[in-house]
Amino acid sequence: MKVWAVSNQKGGVGKTTTVATLAGLLASRGKRVLMLDLDPHGSLTSYFGGDPDATSTSIYNLFQQGPECADTLVQETGVDGLHLIPAATAMATLDRQMGASGGKGLIVSRGLARLHEKYDHVLLDCPPMLGVLMVNALAACEHLLIPVQTEFLALKGLERMLNTLKMVMKAKQMKLEYTILPTMFDRRTRASIHSLRVLRENHVETISGHVIPVDTQFRDASMAGKPLSLINPRARGAVAYGQILDELLTCDHPSQQRVMQS
Repeated sequence: MKVWAVSNQKGGVGKTTTVATLAGLLASRGKRVLMLDLDPHGSLTSYFGGDPDATSTSIYNLFQQGPECADTLVQETGVDGLHLIPAATAMATLDRQMGASGGKGLIVSRGLARLHEKYDHVLLDCPPMLGVLMVNALAACEHLLIPVQTEFLALKGLERMLNTLKMVMKAKQMKLEYTILPTMFDRRTRASIHSLRVLRENHVETISGHVIPVDTQFRDASMAGKPLSLINPRARGAVAYGQILDELLTCDHPSQQRVMQS
């Protein structure tokens, strides 16, 4: 079972779109896929028709009841082969509840261990802030995907995310591979072109060889509650994510995946 986390400490860069689209593509290729919504805002949960303000079954239960309840939290999405453990807004209280208590950084890992035989791929949609949920995601995943909007402020957010990674990896004595995914690229604007150039110059070893273009059909897909690859597999955005998925699965670009040492 491959576990990928999608994270950035800046909002609005395409985290949820990345999870939903890659998961949909994997499911369409016959893979058994599970998504975890680790963001208390619950965007991924809402994407697939859930309500993070009303649900009684969510990641929150995993932290309250323990990893042994993981299989009871999985929900259908309406897409064959694609399942979800949703978010609840109560997850925003976890840092305060748990405080400095030890052993809480591996709850998600232990929950996924109980589902290991049921899924080929797990994708984690992470919160935009450092806390117990992000630490759990980093501990559980084997590869981190960092979507970065091709605009100036998002580049600043990327640096904060990478600094956070270094800090967490050092503290936890872990190592983690990561790939930067340039998103919302608009070749008609100087800002996008310049930002992409800066990303490629400064992150040669870790940036994806493909970019995700601006595509209004992502909005249509989220309104329909389906991955874009199912709504229109020929859409520019769906094709681009398909290329990134191939890159991740085949490791055709090993030079672009640096191991972060603790």
